[in-house]
Amino acid sequence: MSSRTLNDFWIFAGNSNPALAKKICEYLKMPLGGAKVTTFSDGEIQIEIDDNVRTKDVFIVQSTCCPVNNNLVELLLMLDAMKRASASHITAVIPYYGYARQDKKVAPRVPISAKLMADLITTAGADRLITLDLHAGQIQGFFNIPVDNLFAAPVILKYIRNCFTNDIVVVSPDAGGVERARAFAKRLQASLAIVDKRRTAPNEAKAMAVIGDVRGKVAIILDDMVDTAGTMTEAVGVLLQNGALEVHACCAHPVLSGPAIGRIQSSELQSLVVTDTIPLSPEAATCEKIKVLSIADLVGEAIIRSNRGDSVTSLFV
Repeated sequence: MSSRTLNDFWIFAGNSNPALAKKICEYLKMPLGGAKVTTFSDGEIQIEIDDNVRTKDVFIVQSTCCPVNNNLVELLLMLDAMKRASASHITAVIPYYGYARQDKKVAPRVPISAKLMADLITTAGADRLITLDLHAGQIQGFFNIPVDNLFAAPVILKYIRNCFTNDIVVVSPDAGGVERARAFAKRLQASLAIVDKRRTAPNEAKAMAVIGDVRGKVAIILDDMVDTAGTMTEAVGVLLQNGALEVHACCAHPVLSGPAIGRIQSSELQSLVVTDTIPLSPEAATCEKIKVLSIADLVGEAIIRSNRGDSVTSLFV
């Protein structure tokens, strides 16, 4: 990265993931912009921007992770504050885009929440969105502003190449993740397998069978996120029953809600590699099976290129 003056652009952050925002600023070699993000006694969120952003290029780093609604409103209010402070260009940097799983009508009389999120973010003042590993790529089309959907693949691929030298097989935990798993398998020159899954209710899944040969191989389950870990731990059992030597897992977004940590600890999963799009809970941070990789450099480079008007295409692979 070439040197830049601090007046070129500003980085601000809400309360969702301050550690990631700090790492991004370290990569950019610049301080984090001053912003007070607090609450009134009744829980209303209060925003006050300390720095002059008039005519500046502004980037707001805020994942819409748990508590999802609080972090979303923080983001919306920060966007509005920047717009009213006459920032010239405002980019919402949302490493984890919440509500992304609600991207279509799966039953009568249900909302398409991912689309509503897009409308709220745009109306609040965002001119551009930088995000990472959207649950469904078509969500980019919900926005009427440019969207850069980055991928954690370069970070995760580097880890896999450095840590696994045995014969490996990349496993998709369901049919929806086959394209992602196939892309990883191609880059790793590894074989591909798919776990056939039947979902019985939201956040509940039952793995049924394995399509592909995993016998005598190290299986690496690949997914965009791990929420309650039901799908993943079911897959671990089925893979071992089908002859896999050991099972590891990688994902971009460690949602890890509800019984996730207990399931991971009690399962035969050897390791779970995640990125820091979402900060780990205290319980997750103490789990020895979980390893965190940082996407700060990737996001920082995307910010640089967005500010310059350079292409970010090479960051998508």
